[in-house]
Amino acid sequence: MAVPKRKVSKSRLRMRKAAWAGKIPRTAGQACPECGAPRQPHRVCPACGKYKGRQVVIQETED
Repeated sequence: MAVPKRKVSKSRLRMRKAAWAGKIPRTAGQACPECGAPRQPHRVCPACGKYKGRQVVIQETED
């Protein structure tokens, strides 16, 4: 089994771990074609509940 010859420095270790860091999600990537609200691509619109022109999620209103 391979054994490291020298200790990995904190700088090198942190640079390697930084590559695994998650990316910031694009929250307002596109405007919804139905209502114009910002939404993520390939996701149901959180404002109107439509995706590709179809009503996918029924929005409940408080009465």
